[in-house]
Amino acid sequence: MQRRPRNPGFGARQASTQEKTADVAEALLRQARKSGQLNLSNRGLTKVPDKVWRVNLDVPPEAMNVSLDSAEDDKWWEQIDLSKLILASNKLTEVSPEIVQLPALAVLDIHDNCLTSLPDEIGQLVNLKRLNLSHNKLSSLPVSFGNLVSLLSLKLDHNSLTCLGTDLRQMKQLEELDLSENSLSEVSPSIGSCQSLQHLNLSQNSLEKLPLEIGHLRALRDMNLSNNKFHELPKELGRLSNLERLDCRHNQLTGVPFLMSCQSLKELYLGNNKINSLNGESFSYVTSLSIFDFRDNRISIIPDEITVLKKLERLDLANNAISGLPYTMGAMEHLKSLVLDGNPLRSLRRDVVMRGTQAILKHLRSRIPEEEKQQDATDAPVTSLPVSTAIPTTSSGLDMHTISSTKTLNYSNKKAVNIPDEVLDAATSAEVTTLNLSKNVLNKVPERLLLLSKSLTDLNISVNKITSLPSDFGCLTKLSSLDLSNNQLSHLPDSCDRLSSLREINICNNRFSNLPSVLYSLRTLEIILASGNQIQIIDVDSLLSMTALSTLDLQNNNIAQVPPQLGNVTQLRSLQLEGNPFRNPRPAVLCKGTQALLAYLRDRIPT
Repeated sequence: MQRRPRNPGFGARQASTQEKTADVAEALLRQARKSGQLNLSNRGLTKVPDKVWRVNLDVPPEAMNVSLDSAEDDKWWEQIDLSKLILASNKLTEVSPEIVQLPALAVLDIHDNCLTSLPDEIGQLVNLKRLNLSHNKLSSLPVSFGNLVSLLSLKLDHNSLTCLGTDLRQMKQLEELDLSENSLSEVSPSIGSCQSLQHLNLSQNSLEKLPLEIGHLRALRDMNLSNNKFHELPKELGRLSNLERLDCRHNQLTGVPFLMSCQSLKELYLGNNKINSLNGESFSYVTSLSIFDFRDNRISIIPDEITVLKKLERLDLANNAISGLPYTMGAMEHLKSLVLDGNPLRSLRRDVVMRGTQAILKHLRSRIPEEEKQQDATDAPVTSLPVSTAIPTTSSGLDMHTISSTKTLNYSNKKAVNIPDEVLDAATSAEVTTLNLSKNVLNKVPERLLLLSKSLTDLNISVNKITSLPSDFGCLTKLSSLDLSNNQLSHLPDSCDRLSSLREINICNNRFSNLPSVLYSLRTLEIILASGNQIQIIDVDSLLSMTALSTLDLQNNNIAQVPPQLGNVTQLRSLQLEGNPFRNPRPAVLCKGTQALLAYLRDRIPT
């Protein structure tokens, strides 16, 4: 029974709204009984109509005049139990305990509402697999929440949680947990029981420490600890052997986390902390790193051991106290982006730094003493094996065991005009996550590559002769890193707006006259490398909408004017504009680093 509103005028309006909602709901409920799915998002609901909770219990109005012998297609008694309910983007302040009448629910989405609490009965939805409660006002969870044993994905970001208040020990199937943008001061040790967890986001909280049980999450691949209050991290993090991405930016760390067994780690973000030294020995534990972000710390010396990171592609050392680099870094052949702005460099001339990464590496190589080069050649590991012990390979030279175990296939530098079917068969059967087809002579992307849409996360097709991408390239929705550099591309297909997981794209040394507009719709994009093109205009308004963007490289393009409004794109941590024909800002301003450059531009915005 509904409570009578105190204000008659308000009550009249409310009744009118509910009548309208009920009319809409009847049509939707009828369809829901057929499909098992009901979408009531963005309808201005302040309360879920009771008939929604009883959709599979009550006899529907349309059934009153239907006999059992009816030949009609709509047989209400053959209804499907509701398994998916979407109530997102409404004005709900509570969820009725009657939700227990929907025991078959597998997907429940109530994000973007005004919920302050949840009923205990929600814990009885034991078939629930995906639950989205983000962007609400929840300050606590019911104890029964821990009974959701089938959960695979739980999103609680953008709430007001200070603690979970629930035991996670039964959530052994949970794969994704997002607790970002809350007010958490601690994490329950019971999280260690979530041994299927692959993605954990604890960013934007008030955490100062992690439970030691965090080391039990052996399936974890992506962990975000950014924007907290960590002074140190437990050594148990080093047990996470499957960890591929660790984000610890914007904390108060004074040392690098000890990551002894993290040999799968590809991305490590330690920017904006208080770290004053690097332990060269620790690099030997993370030799798979491709991205290393160490900007805005207090580092003065880069140890020689950094060269063991042979797969490193991007190194951000901006805004530290570095005066020079080891000459041996010049031999890091995979390094594509080296950011040094905001350092008091003395051993590198300004004109060398301003010419970009390859010029810096070439300069460093030229300074390596000849005896060290010879010693490196002598110490190079022997990679060939005796015939009797050689690893079995295919006719294309592929080691199938390695491909299957590492989910990585490298078919680069083969001078191939076409990729052999055998290579693509191997990639498909192994469900590879990383594929490298660089340094060939491809003029198009193999159509069969798109069959990897369910697994591929890293794709490198740089240094080829590709002029366009397939129109349905956007089906590769798992991609997080895409390297298209050194090709002949001038546009990207519209379908790329579906690359919803993409964090980094490299389109350097192509034929783009503008940044592809489709990139502006990718809200996850953090890094755009676009040097060496023919870009003429900086679209500030579009860049302002890219809230995750932290690195933008537009070196060596045709930009004749830098709009002062670019200074408002404050999310940028690295902005590189050297090698363009504009006169202002002058080189002396560019050398001061990104933050100084943005401040300079802001000061020149017309009032």
